[in-house]
Amino acid sequence: MAMDIKQIQSMTEVDSADWNRLCADGYPFLRHEFLLALEQSTSVCRQTGWEAAHLLVLDDGKLVAFMPLYRKHHSYGEYVFDHQWAAAYQQNGRAYYPKYLTAIPLSPCQGPRIAIDGALDPTAVIGLLVAAVKQLSAQQGVSSWHCLFPTLPQSIHLQDLGLSLREGVQFQWFNRGYRDFDDFLQTLTASKRKMVKRERRRVSEQGITLLHINGTDVTAEQWQVFFQFYSLTYLKRGAQPYLNLAFFLQIAATMGGHILLVLAVKDQQYVGAALSFIGNDTLYGRYWGCYDDYHSLHFEACYYQGLDYCIAHGLARFDSGAQGEHKIARGFEPVTTYSAHWIKEPQFAKAIAQFLAREQLAVQHYKQDASTYLPFKK
Repeated sequence: MAMDIKQIQSMTEVDSADWNRLCADGYPFLRHEFLLALEQSTSVCRQTGWEAAHLLVLDDGKLVAFMPLYRKHHSYGEYVFDHQWAAAYQQNGRAYYPKYLTAIPLSPCQGPRIAIDGALDPTAVIGLLVAAVKQLSAQQGVSSWHCLFPTLPQSIHLQDLGLSLREGVQFQWFNRGYRDFDDFLQTLTASKRKMVKRERRRVSEQGITLLHINGTDVTAEQWQVFFQFYSLTYLKRGAQPYLNLAFFLQIAATMGGHILLVLAVKDQQYVGAALSFIGNDTLYGRYWGCYDDYHSLHFEACYYQGLDYCIAHGLARFDSGAQGEHKIARGFEPVTTYSAHWIKEPQFAKAIAQFLAREQLAVQHYKQDASTYLPFKK
C-alpha cells in the first residue's frame, strides 16, 4: 500500500463526511465541525498565532488518516507549558518559533490526536506522519513538534518513534454504576458527604435553580447571555477571551447535539452558566462564568450538575478540564495526562529529555500524594 501525505491550510480543503468517518469514538473536539468553527470564527487563525497546517494521509486519493497540526507563533492556549524552553532558545540566539503543534486549540481534553482507518496498522501510519513532520520542519524552518493530550496508546507509539514523553495530572470523575447522586454520595466519607450536601443546599437557599439545555435548543438570547458570562471569566483577570460569539453560534448550528448548557436562574434572571461537550461515554466540562459570586454556585454548575448528567445518561467519565485541586474533595480522581515532544536541535533535545525525566518523578509523586486526599470511604 502506497500512502501519500498532503498538507492543507484550512478545514475547508477536506470533506467533512470523510473526516468525521474516521472519528468513530465520539470524541467531539476532533470533529470537522469543531475545528472548522474555530477557523471560520477566526478564533484560530494566523492573526491569533494558530496557523492551520493539518496532515492528511491518502491511499489512492481516499482519506485513511489525519492529524490536526498548527504552526504556532507563541505558546498560549496550550495548557502544557514550554515557555522556559522558548526562553532557553532565545538566550542561545536560536528561534523557538514557529513550532508545530498537534492539539485541539484551547482544549486540554485528552483524546485521539491521530485518526486512523480501523483497517490500517496504526504503527505504520503514525510512523509515516512523524517522518512527514520532521521533513516539513526542515523545509519550513520549524524548531520542534509537540503533541498535547493524546491517548496513552498514541503516546506510547510516539515515544517508540523517538519523541520525549511528558506527564501531567488532571482530575476526573468516574461513574461506577451509580443509580443517582445520593448513591454516589454514599461512597464518600461522612465529612465530605456533608460538605457536598451543604454546598448544594446553599445554592438552593439562595433561590437559584439550574436548567439543562441541549445545544440544539439554546436560544440566540441564551447564547448571548452565556457568552457574556464566559467573557467575564477572562475579563476579571484582565485578559481577553480566546473564543468569540461566532464560534459558539456556529457549533450550536453544526454540532448542537454534542453540547450541554447549564444555566443558573435566580429571580427569573440568568446569573451563571457552564458549557460542556458530550462524547460517547464522557462529559467534557469546558467553559463557565457568572455575574456575582454566589456561594457554591461554581461547584454546583461546573461539577455537581455534570455528575447528575453523567449518572442520568450512563456516561462513564466526567473530564472537567485542567487544574483544580479543589475537585479532589468532591470525588475527582488524579489521572495522568501525556504530551509528546520532538526537538529538531540535538543539543536542546537532550537537555529537554533530561528535564522531563526529572519532572516525571515529581509529577508521579504529586499524583500519589493527591490520591491520599480522595474523599472515598476506605
